[in-house]
Amino acid sequence: MTEITVTTEPNGPDTDEAGTQAIETAEPEVTETFADFGVRQDIVDALANHGITSPFPIQSMTLPVALSGQDIIGQAKTGTGKTLGFGIPALQRVVGRDDPGWDKLKSPGSPQAFIVVPTRELAVQVGNDLAVAAKTRNARVATIYGGRAYESQIEELKRGVEVVVGTPGRLIDLNRQRYLDLSHVGLVVLDEADEMLDLGFLPDVEKLLSAVPEVRQTMLFSATMPGPVVAMARRYMTRPMHIRAAAPDEGSTKKDIRQVIYRAHHLDKDEVVARILQAEGRGRSIIFTRTKRAAAKLADELIHRGFAAAPLHGDLGQGAREQALRAFRNNKVDVLVATDVAARGIDVEDVTHVINFQCPEDEKTYLHRTGRTGRAGNKGTAVTFVDWDDVPRWRLIDKALELGIPEPVETYSSSEHLYTDLNIPKGTKGRLPKGQRTHEGLDAETLEDLGEPGKKSRSPREGSDSRRRSGDSRSSGTRQGGRGRGGRGHGRNENSSEAPGKSENERPRADREKAEREKTVEATDGGRKRRRRRRRPSGQNQGQNHGNSQQGDTQQAGPGSE
Repeated sequence: MTEITVTTEPNGPDTDEAGTQAIETAEPEVTETFADFGVRQDIVDALANHGITSPFPIQSMTLPVALSGQDIIGQAKTGTGKTLGFGIPALQRVVGRDDPGWDKLKSPGSPQAFIVVPTRELAVQVGNDLAVAAKTRNARVATIYGGRAYESQIEELKRGVEVVVGTPGRLIDLNRQRYLDLSHVGLVVLDEADEMLDLGFLPDVEKLLSAVPEVRQTMLFSATMPGPVVAMARRYMTRPMHIRAAAPDEGSTKKDIRQVIYRAHHLDKDEVVARILQAEGRGRSIIFTRTKRAAAKLADELIHRGFAAAPLHGDLGQGAREQALRAFRNNKVDVLVATDVAARGIDVEDVTHVINFQCPEDEKTYLHRTGRTGRAGNKGTAVTFVDWDDVPRWRLIDKALELGIPEPVETYSSSEHLYTDLNIPKGTKGRLPKGQRTHEGLDAETLEDLGEPGKKSRSPREGSDSRRRSGDSRSSGTRQGGRGRGGRGHGRNENSSEAPGKSENERPRADREKAEREKTVEATDGGRKRRRRRRRPSGQNQGQNHGNSQQGDTQQAGPGSE
C-alpha cells in the first residue's frame, strides 16, 4: 500500500491533526496518464515521445494541487520523480509566444517561472527535463549557473525566456546587473531545499525571493524538512499544502535499494572496488568519495586497471564536469567517481551500484548518495565501506535509518562472502580483462569550451611571456646601469674589457667583487667627484676590516688628489 498524507497548513508546514487526511490505497497498476490531470496536450505528447506516459506517486498528488495555483510543500525521497511534479505546472502556467494573452503581458519575454536549485549538475538535469517536456511547447527554458561565460547567458535572457532554472550565485549576479528581471515572475520553485540549507544558500534564496512579486505561487520540494527550511516556508508561502508520498514498508530508505555494509581496510579498498565493478549484472556505477583528491586518485587507479572511469569533483572546470556527466549518460564511461557535489545532480535511471568509498558524514548524506540508484522503479545496490575509526559514526547512521546493521562485516578483497553477496564470479582479479573493455572512455566525449569566467583568451604561456616582458622593461635600467638593487648607475661602457654577452653570474667571484668596488664614482652637484662605498652583497664580508681601511684611505685622499 502507498500512504499519501496531504496536510493543509494555515501558517506553515506543521502538521495539524484536524487538517490531515490519510488516504490509503492498494498500490494499483498505474493507468492514469498526464492528460487525465489536465496537462496540456503538447506537453503530454512531448513526454510520450520520450516514453514517459504515467506519473509517479509524488507527481500524481502534486499535479492537481499545483495546477490549481496553490502553494505546495512536496516531501518525497530522492529519485521519486519530483522534477516533473513542479516542472509540468511551471510549463503549463507560463504564457508562450503563440498563446492567447501574449500581447497583453507587461513585459513579453521576461521570466514568468523561476526554479532555484542548489548545484550546477542539478540545474543541468532539471533544465534538460523541462526542455524535453517543452519540446513541442512554445515556452523557452533557460538554464543559468556558474562556471559558464556570462555573455551567452545574457544573450539568452535578452532574447526572452519564459522559465529560468538556475543556481543562487549566478542568478543573484545577473539580477544585480539587471539582466535578469524577476519582477514578472508568477511561480517560484525551490528544489532540494534541505541541500540549499546544507550548502549555506538559504540567505541567497531569501534575497532572490525578495526580488519577485509577493503575489505568486510558491512550491518547495525537499527530501527532509529541517527547522530552517520549515521557517522559510512559513515566511514566504501562503497556506501551503503539505504533500508527502511514501510507502510504509520502505522505512527511511527506499525498498528497491539493497544495503551492503563492509568494514574495509583503506589499503585494500581499491582491490575490493575493482572486484565489485566486475559483478554480474552491473550497469552504470557511481563511487562517492569524501575528498576531491580521493576522487581524482581513485579514478586514475581504476582507469589504470582497465575500467572506463571518469572523475567528477569541484576542482574540475565546468567544461570537464559536464564532459564527465555526458560521457556517463552516453555510456562512454560506466563508472563515475564523484564527491558530494554531484550527489543530487545525477539523474540516470539505470545506475545499478552506488559505492560509498568512505563512511558518509551523516544519514542525510547517506540517503542522498544511495538515492542515485534504484530510481524510477529499478533495483539497485548500495555498498558502503566503513573504516575502523568510522564505526561509531556508522552506528549513529544505522540507528537513524533503522537499517539493522550496527556492526559491519570485516571484509577484504579475498573474503569469500564478498563474492557471494554481490554476485562476483569466482576467480575475479583486480584488473578488468581486455576482452571486457568495451566502453570508449572519457576522451571519446567532446570537451566543450564554455568560456569559463576567470579564463583569459590568451594562453597561460602568453600571459607569463607578457609578464616577463613587462618585468624586463621595468628592470632594464638595473641591468644596463650595472647597479644591481640601486638601479641608479649609468650605462655600461661599450668598450668594457668584459666579454660581450657574458652575464654577471658567469664571471669569477673575485672579478665581480672588484667590479662592485669600482662602481662607486658619481657626479656631485658641484661637478666634483667623490668615491662612495657601496653596501656589499651577502657573502662578501671576508676581509671586511682590511677593505674598510683601504676604502677610508682612498676617500680621504680622493678630493685632495682631484
